[in-house]
Amino acid sequence: MAANRKLTVGVIFGGRSVEHDVSIVTGHQVMDAFDENRYTVVPIYISRDGKWYTGEGLRQLDNYKDDAILNHETVEPVILSPDVRHHGLIRNPLAGRFSKSEVLRLDVLFPAIHGSHGEDGTLQGLCELADIPYVGFATTGSALTNDKILTKQILQQNDIPVVPGITIQRDDWLRDPQAIMEQIKGAFAYPVFVKPATLGSSIGVGRADSDELLKASIDVATSFDRRVLVEQAVKGIEINCSIMGYGEDIRISVLEQPLSWTDFLGFDDKYLRGNEGMKSADRIIPAPIEDDVTEQIQQASKDAFIAVDGRGICRIDYLVDSESGAFYLNEINTMPGSLALYLWRETNMTASEVVEYLVKLAQDAYADKRRNVYDYKTNLVDMAAGRGLKGVKGKAKGASS
Repeated sequence: MAANRKLTVGVIFGGRSVEHDVSIVTGHQVMDAFDENRYTVVPIYISRDGKWYTGEGLRQLDNYKDDAILNHETVEPVILSPDVRHHGLIRNPLAGRFSKSEVLRLDVLFPAIHGSHGEDGTLQGLCELADIPYVGFATTGSALTNDKILTKQILQQNDIPVVPGITIQRDDWLRDPQAIMEQIKGAFAYPVFVKPATLGSSIGVGRADSDELLKASIDVATSFDRRVLVEQAVKGIEINCSIMGYGEDIRISVLEQPLSWTDFLGFDDKYLRGNEGMKSADRIIPAPIEDDVTEQIQQASKDAFIAVDGRGICRIDYLVDSESGAFYLNEINTMPGSLALYLWRETNMTASEVVEYLVKLAQDAYADKRRNVYDYKTNLVDMAAGRGLKGVKGKAKGASS
């Protein structure tokens, strides 16, 4: 790459997710953070029904009112090609006989899609197939941390404290809700929290302190996911921190205590009380907790980041019991679930420095990946062609011994 050439970064946002609108805001925060003298930013918008687009009109938030963005004169359809020869977007992907497709090459992809088809490893898998460096957790880590139930199991195996919980299957709930209610009440005292296993932004999350609210909360959660997590509520405060890194290079931010009007930070608290997402919520930075607890939470965050094969950036949320002082890891919010730009500003990093560092980490991870061997040739195909599949795989099904 020429020394003075700008890096071309494709920022992907929108998507087939209940968090579509949140993602649009995040995508624009990311695009605005890049230094235009050093980077060429390509907006990549995925519509609510899963169609891909690019174009300068996507850079203006006003164009998204009433879903009118797709009619903007500069917006055109594209696809991200999984073919390694393209290494980017195909413009005019359905070109006919009298027109031609065009490839727009990308140096790095920056996913900014929240929730389904963005944080769950599916988009990361596409980036892997396309063989383009991408920001954030890899496929496995994204899929794991997107699932609250599996994350809890991994953290428990690594001796990281978590809140006790019970997993509910939607089919079991529909078959015998009373039995599920009794199971929960036998394990926990009210209040409890009910959460869909794989959604973010507090969508579908309910707090129940009665049988009526518990049933209603489970009905809502099971409408979003076939698996639901029920946890004992912890009376105390929430403490958050952010982590960035790859390999042995791990940075941990200052801690914060977010404040909410309600018993937990819901969607409105996170996104509708200002125009800067979690940054606009009320908070105390640094968190008003003892120095030794701060150090323990930061160490637990590093341990958790390593345990789930973290890379790029995430925000980790904790609950600190007001009576015992014990802390519990509540949730790992991978990028783009939280860029936590406001926390890194407290560590003297600007938004531009954060996104640039994340691009560097993506390139480091890509360089590491290229050390792997993927082309391993054998004579298996020649043997199969010469002997037939039966000779290679063993006797055909139903053949006598």
